Amino acid sequence: MGNFGIWVLTICLLFQSGYGFYLPGSYPHKYVVGDPLSVKVNSLTSIDTEMPFSYYSLPFCKPAEGVKDSAENLGELLMGDRIENSPYRFKMYANESDIFLCQSDKLSPDNFKLLKERIDEMYQVNLILDNLPAIRYTKKDGFMLRWTGYPVGVKVQDVYYVFNHLKFKVLVHKYDETNVARVMGTGDAAEVIPTMGNEGSDLPGYMVVGFEMVPCSVMHNVNLVKNLKMYEKYPSQIKCDSTTVSMPIKEGEPIVFTYEVAFEESDIKWPSRWDAYLKMEGSKVHWFSILNSLMVITFLAGIVLVIFLRTVRRDLTRYEELDKEAQAQMNEELSGWKLVVGDVFRAPSNPALLCIMVGDGVQILGMAVVTILFAALGFMSPASRGTLLTGMLFFYMILGIAAGYVSVRLWRTIGCGDHKGWVSVAWRAACFFPGIAFLILTTLNFLLWGSHSTGAIPFSLFVILLLLWFCISVPLTLVGGYFGAKAPHIDYPVRTNQIPREIPAQKYPSWLLVLGAGTLPFGTLFIELFFIMSSIWMGRVYYVFGFLFIVLILLVVVCAEVSLVLTYMHLCVEDWKWWWKSFFASGSVAIYIFLYSVNYLIFDLKSLSGPVSATLYLGYSLFMVLAILFATGTIGFLSSFWFVHYLFSSVKLD
Repeated sequence: MGNFGIWVLTICLLFQSGYGFYLPGSYPHKYVVGDPLSVKVNSLTSIDTEMPFSYYSLPFCKPAEGVKDSAENLGELLMGDRIENSPYRFKMYANESDIFLCQSDKLSPDNFKLLKERIDEMYQVNLILDNLPAIRYTKKDGFMLRWTGYPVGVKVQDVYYVFNHLKFKVLVHKYDETNVARVMGTGDAAEVIPTMGNEGSDLPGYMVVGFEMVPCSVMHNVNLVKNLKMYEKYPSQIKCDSTTVSMPIKEGEPIVFTYEVAFEESDIKWPSRWDAYLKMEGSKVHWFSILNSLMVITFLAGIVLVIFLRTVRRDLTRYEELDKEAQAQMNEELSGWKLVVGDVFRAPSNPALLCIMVGDGVQILGMAVVTILFAALGFMSPASRGTLLTGMLFFYMILGIAAGYVSVRLWRTIGCGDHKGWVSVAWRAACFFPGIAFLILTTLNFLLWGSHSTGAIPFSLFVILLLLWFCISVPLTLVGGYFGAKAPHIDYPVRTNQIPREIPAQKYPSWLLVLGAGTLPFGTLFIELFFIMSSIWMGRVYYVFGFLFIVLILLVVVCAEVSLVLTYMHLCVEDWKWWWKSFFASGSVAIYIFLYSVNYLIFDLKSLSGPVSATLYLGYSLFMVLAILFATGTIGFLSSFWFVHYLFSSVKLD
């Protein structure tokens, strides 16, 4: 297994050491001058409502050949992306201006009302060319701000204006076979990359490396376009000024749409074309977050070291040096963790639930580690829409084997090797967390369906998800459970007394300490959490997976240390009920993350409109928090189990 891991790491490093080996997105596409370029449209999005809607739900121009859906993967559908063709057509390196697109039908009362609502809710139109989202730049206080998409319209002094003229700028880079071969990281890349055919190979080819646009609100003369067809030239020159608006929308009046396009040669190379979207802002903040986490880890590691070296080792050495008579005499005078030796491995309350939660936690944690590692290596770039979510689903299903194995083996360990009931435990492990997730997502889906949002999961996709769950995830979990049942259970180093020992009265409730322990793991990740929340809810691109992977590793270490220290503290005050407390000591970080989510809703998403949007936000936050509870709780429990087993296996008793 170790050799396999080394091979995988070596292959990944070889990939990374290539000349900018470009894993994300599609391969470079060569366009000869005059080749057609098609602009696609994605769902309308808003940070005010968090509910995406179809582009054609508003009275925009439709393509002459009709609206067609692009092939979408599982992740795109789950994210609410609906990519469709658009009427915008370009020809490579052919500058065009004053192009008439269409005149909409007269605005009906319903369309007029809907358009005003979408403008009020700050909906953005998202266009895509050659897999690149349209980007626009605005100036504010001397700084250049970068946005993806453009607003449907704007409200000025109670009058609604629509952006009906788009000024596109397409950045292109000259296609160079030798350069592309280096980019692709293979010697025979020229054979792999499709060209326009042998007869066109001598013609100068170009690759699209940038897609910028400026939206304008222009007052068009309706009478001038009566006889115009799509793509014909508008009779008069159109002046696009982004600082002024002049096309108000009125009920019963049509809207005229036009556009212009200019091509510009750029020094940006193919592998760097996503840099404009993925510019890593605030890298110092990320490093500060990691430094902060390291300080917490060092502090906790010091406490753990003191426990091991001074307390435990000293006690064990003294205990082992005594003869049997002296040990018997000392047992009467013992205090602290040594007194609970006959109860420390007594089965916890609800043992099956603990086994199921730990098994599911291993599955979620494994999925997070593998997904973030692959994303950090560049396999799941935002250029490949939906791959992150698809990858998460795939890894989660495969790791069902780990969930079944861990939950059943732990069940047998608690039952002292008894095989009875392992199938039930494996089955419940396969259904417990996915069942909760399914319940939350179905409830939220009904809200989205009621709002006619593209964020609603289609019924066909619901069926696919159910089939994936019951035909792949559940069988794999049962297979893992079978291996867990066959594997030897973990023997306890000490015998458990028949009569449970009474736990002395505590000065303070132990659960208070357990809940407070979550503040330390939260301290290691709350800065990174802000960037992740901004990515999910504010429409920003998150691509610092390298930082995220480091933060995840630090979180695992902190959770293990916190739980270990608290378990030792409980044993020292003769509290032998450590099983659930060790799980919630690190798992309680989920409570603080949920409170942070509420804080983020109130102070950062204060423009979020309507109870439906707030319910969606809190529902998705609850789903995320439950996954974190299972994963972090599992880390804490497994580290505490190892610690308690190690501690009492060192004690020699009759």
